[in-house]
Amino acid sequence: MMDGSGRSFVDFPISNSARKSTNGVVIFGKKHDNNGTLHGAAMPAGVEKVTKFHTHSIPLDMEDIERDYDKPIVDAGIAAKASVIVRVGMLDLGAGTGSFRVRQMMHRIAYPLGVHVRADVNLTDIEASCTDHKDRVTEVIDLPTTGVNTERIWLLEHFADWFSVNLGHSAVYHNHGVELSDKLVENLNVRDVSQLSAEASKEMRKAEKEAKTRHGDLPGDLPDDAPMQSTAAATRQERIAEIDRQREIDADDPIVKQMHHDTTSEPAATAKPGKPSKARKQREHHPPRGQYAQHFDHVGKLAPNASDPNFKPITVRQAHERLDLIEHRKPLYSAEFAGFASALACASFVFLLGGGLYDMIAAFVGAGIGHWLRRKLFAKHLNQFFVTFVAVFVAALACTGTLRLIGFYDPIALAHDTAYIGAMLFVIPGFPLITGGLDIAKIDFPSGIQRLTYALSIILMATLAGWAVARIVFLNPQGFEPQGLSPLVTGLLRFVFAFLGVWGFSVMFNSPQRMCLVAALIGSITDTLRLEFQDLLGMPPEAATFIGAFLAGILAAAWRSSVRHGWLPPHLGYPRICLTVPSIVIMVPGLYMYRAMFYLGQFDTQNALDWAFRAFMVIICLPIGLAMARVVTDKSWRYDI
Repeated sequence: MMDGSGRSFVDFPISNSARKSTNGVVIFGKKHDNNGTLHGAAMPAGVEKVTKFHTHSIPLDMEDIERDYDKPIVDAGIAAKASVIVRVGMLDLGAGTGSFRVRQMMHRIAYPLGVHVRADVNLTDIEASCTDHKDRVTEVIDLPTTGVNTERIWLLEHFADWFSVNLGHSAVYHNHGVELSDKLVENLNVRDVSQLSAEASKEMRKAEKEAKTRHGDLPGDLPDDAPMQSTAAATRQERIAEIDRQREIDADDPIVKQMHHDTTSEPAATAKPGKPSKARKQREHHPPRGQYAQHFDHVGKLAPNASDPNFKPITVRQAHERLDLIEHRKPLYSAEFAGFASALACASFVFLLGGGLYDMIAAFVGAGIGHWLRRKLFAKHLNQFFVTFVAVFVAALACTGTLRLIGFYDPIALAHDTAYIGAMLFVIPGFPLITGGLDIAKIDFPSGIQRLTYALSIILMATLAGWAVARIVFLNPQGFEPQGLSPLVTGLLRFVFAFLGVWGFSVMFNSPQRMCLVAALIGSITDTLRLEFQDLLGMPPEAATFIGAFLAGILAAAWRSSVRHGWLPPHLGYPRICLTVPSIVIMVPGLYMYRAMFYLGQFDTQNALDWAFRAFMVIICLPIGLAMARVVTDKSWRYDI
């Protein structure tokens, strides 16, 4: 797993719980297991000594899981099914996404298995209750720390579609590229899966063109209500046949029948003469007597027979083996390259804040060294608040030292006291800030408050380290000098440096290069417009930030929709959160937050509160803008259901 800095860490050996299941009731009793296996890279000796005191999740060698390990997962017991469902949620949570997406991902895995899942998701723990109409089980997992890994979020989306389609259901996310999901999940041991997806996408499009050339395109388009499913068939006629077969299968599903019944119009016999019949939804204010929740009776009915090319009897072992590959993938970038990306991002950030050439050079050096050090310290599994303080302290000193060296040749560099603030911005906890706000927007206050508290704790440690450096070397940052550029040149440079800055933050989030470039394109457009609105229209920073975040959400949704409709290649279908958060992290008011801490350290409470409230108003506009964009473009956010 990785944090926002690209931090990599491993799972601790598990000293877990003995579990007994009687009549669907699960009883947990703690029992230390000294034979827990160590996954991933080797641990330092100090870490290894304390791992036996940690419990994180139910081990896979429990008897009720082991006995079903080589069974088709649809025929396995509730314990084996829950082990896959909860593990997917754990991996998604460990990748930094919000509780809403974690629940959504767990439901996508649970539905084909006929399992109801109700989960309480927080910053580092999940409590999930699963039932399959006969038995029920509750599992609790807790992560040792939190982090960000956008590559994992992306791969889990493909895993969910691979899992669903190969169990005989339709895809949910990559409906125009299910073969792509199959290709990725079957080759997770490849180092660069992004390149693999691009090559597979190119082969798919080439095969479709060749099929059209050989057989000719059939008249008419596919029906608008065609279900999202695999398009592995070579010709258009075969794809239509697949859709017809799926509809026949769905005809036996009571849930599908009910959905169809709810959306049909009135019978002709009851319609008034001369007036068109109107669609009417059946409303039931109370569930049928004796029934609390609808069970998934579709299991076994929707699954095609063994001769269907889309059906693979996935076993519990196969599902966990692929999740192993996703969990233990190494970071895409080395500490040195991540340090370079951090340096470039912070130097670009300084320009967008109004800094000049000397400020950018100093921030480049300080942020590069600071982030490289942070990666190295995180590899030792040290406490991340301690690591944040040390890394920021070193980054600020390196930045100040660089300005002192430049001062030997040009004394004016000694006056650039504000530059070191830019060197600290690589620790901005953008993901927990944004996802915390989005969780609150979905009425998930426990998770949202926890994420915001965690983000504020990281910010507090960073600003304390910066304030300590300022006191040691007698800095008095008062802002950047005017750049003295024309509005046209300023706008063009803002576009360029916003692109570079978002690209750098995306690299720190472990995004594949194509994902980095898409996020950078969105960020360059939205951040440039935000700053231009402030300068040319005199718009308050809070309003401009809201518009920038809202536009980032709209552009990400438009990009995703273009991929779903086949207007863009399927390998570019990235989760929206992997595009929106990096694109608006650069809008976080790091300068405001530092000034608040600086004045607080001088006991100037009036100025401290002034800058703190300025920062607060800008920060809350970021998730509000994204949430508004989701409400406009996503039905699951538009309605409370």
